[in-house]
Amino acid sequence: MHPAFSVIFLTTLIGAGQGLFLALFGAEALGLLGVLPAPSSEFLALGSVLALVFLVLGLVASFFHLGRPERAWRTATKWRTSWLSREVIVLPAFMGLVFLYGAAHWFGVNPALGTLPGEYPILATMLLGSLGALLAVVLYVTTAMIYACIKFLQEWHSPLTVVNYTVLGAASGFTLAAAYSAWAGVPLVTFTATIAVVLTLLGLATRVASLVRNSRIKAKSTVQTAIGVKHPRIQQKSQGFMGGSFNTREFFHHMSAAFLRAMKWIFLLGAFVIPALLLAIVLVTRIDPVGVLIAAFVIQYLGLVAERWFFFAQANHPQNIYYQSVG
Repeated sequence: MHPAFSVIFLTTLIGAGQGLFLALFGAEALGLLGVLPAPSSEFLALGSVLALVFLVLGLVASFFHLGRPERAWRTATKWRTSWLSREVIVLPAFMGLVFLYGAAHWFGVNPALGTLPGEYPILATMLLGSLGALLAVVLYVTTAMIYACIKFLQEWHSPLTVVNYTVLGAASGFTLAAAYSAWAGVPLVTFTATIAVVLTLLGLATRVASLVRNSRIKAKSTVQTAIGVKHPRIQQKSQGFMGGSFNTREFFHHMSAAFLRAMKWIFLLGAFVIPALLLAIVLVTRIDPVGVLIAAFVIQYLGLVAERWFFFAQANHPQNIYYQSVG
């Protein structure tokens, strides 16, 4: 498939925003339980603003993929059957909860709504955060299922697509949370960086598993099925369209096999290996973590952009058998 950078930025930006919110809510919840130092309301409010910035940037990027942006609202009308419609509904709902969560902390509107066993209070922000965390996970799933539900694109049609979208987005979000915690001087760097390392290594394992799986795929389509001719020996002399067309532009990446191999190693190093090493350095040394963690997030994000490009490019649309081959 031809990778669309609008969709690449949409998925990577909102994935980081979702992961950052999960980190913020997790820190608040563990702080109330006494497991971690309780973060301040100002820290959580500004972190929510940062998460919203990533979510809004991702939403803006998505509009560049639309031929008629003014009709974007219509995508929500098919929610019963379309994963895209579900994503369109869940994303603004999640953004609204992130806004309310941050506003409640910023303005100090956080009454106790009840208590849990052990006299732990049920704060308004915990209710908002729980709903937001649930929608964050649902958003990961709906975004991934847009691609995983397409049966004839065998590289995408796998549970690993959902797992990778979720784990990689959460990993980048927790790396961002670690950098934000270090910049703010909040004692949450060890917690967020540790989770980021675990998620990054888990993401490496699941992404390698998908690469191995995709390398072993046997195409279900042939030249015979592409043109509807059952003869056992068919030799193709042209592409089907000698000039450019929608088919030749949108369903093929137009890059060499060598470029694809290089991109694969770039994203494996950039999205996983280098960030994991930088996070580990912060955890095991006394180095000033701010610059290192910011570098870890930037490198990981750029690596995920490369990963998402490769994800789209690797999907081999069956029509390419006819429109891209030259005898």
